Amino acid sequence: MTFEEFWRPLTAIYEAGEAKAIARLVMEVRFGLSMTDVVCGKTGDETEMQDLQQRLLTGEPVQYILGEADFGGRTFHVEPGVLIPRPETFELCQWIMDDEKKRDHKGVSILDIGTGSGCIACTLAADIPDAEVTAWDISEDALRIANENAKRTNVHVSFEKVDVLNTPHLYREGLDIIASNPPYICNKERATIERNVLEHEPELALFVPDDDPLLFYRTIARYAAKALMPGGALYFEINPLYVNEMLQMLSDEGFSNTEVRNDQFGKQRFTKSCL
Repeated sequence: MTFEEFWRPLTAIYEAGEAKAIARLVMEVRFGLSMTDVVCGKTGDETEMQDLQQRLLTGEPVQYILGEADFGGRTFHVEPGVLIPRPETFELCQWIMDDEKKRDHKGVSILDIGTGSGCIACTLAADIPDAEVTAWDISEDALRIANENAKRTNVHVSFEKVDVLNTPHLYREGLDIIASNPPYICNKERATIERNVLEHEPELALFVPDDDPLLFYRTIARYAAKALMPGGALYFEINPLYVNEMLQMLSDEGFSNTEVRNDQFGKQRFTKSCL
């Protein structure tokens, strides 16, 4: 099977440019072939290529098929138990890291709530000197995968199984930073979600009730108001549809100073709040 024979059928569900990019990734990761190799006519095992192509044609994300995803230049293990790390989420990490460079002290204490693959926690642990990072998730699969990714990135993160919606008391106090990319897609938005996301990524990490889209944000904000040190900050990745509601909620929970930032696609995607 040639490279073109591999990618062209994928245009049934992907645009041509994305289909080619997916095919290049498969060639590189699964078969160790560069684009120079491909241009020279090298190819992978015929039977395996057919199998991979069929899986891709079902909408299965290439990251799950390959078992890995790039995040900020690092390779993270992923499987269906966790969300696939997005480039936008690395922008949130970058904001936190840039802010930390301006601070005049070390030993920053960070909590990542709803860690999933551990991409936020591991990135902050790797790139912020002397950071003490804790990460929570309710999913055993997520915690297993996140632990593996901490080993991959050679960092120490304290992973804890915590259901943030049912936290009977404060698990941590004296935190400098709380970061979270919680579930924020309402069920009524399902029709707008791409098939490969809707059918393959974990619903637990995606959806919130239609009648309470800020469920996780409100709970985390209330926790953060008690757990953050003076001068600490709460960072969120948010649903752009509810920016105004987010700002009002954060104000109601005691965060008088909130900044909103756009992602690389121009959508209002992130907030930073201080008490």
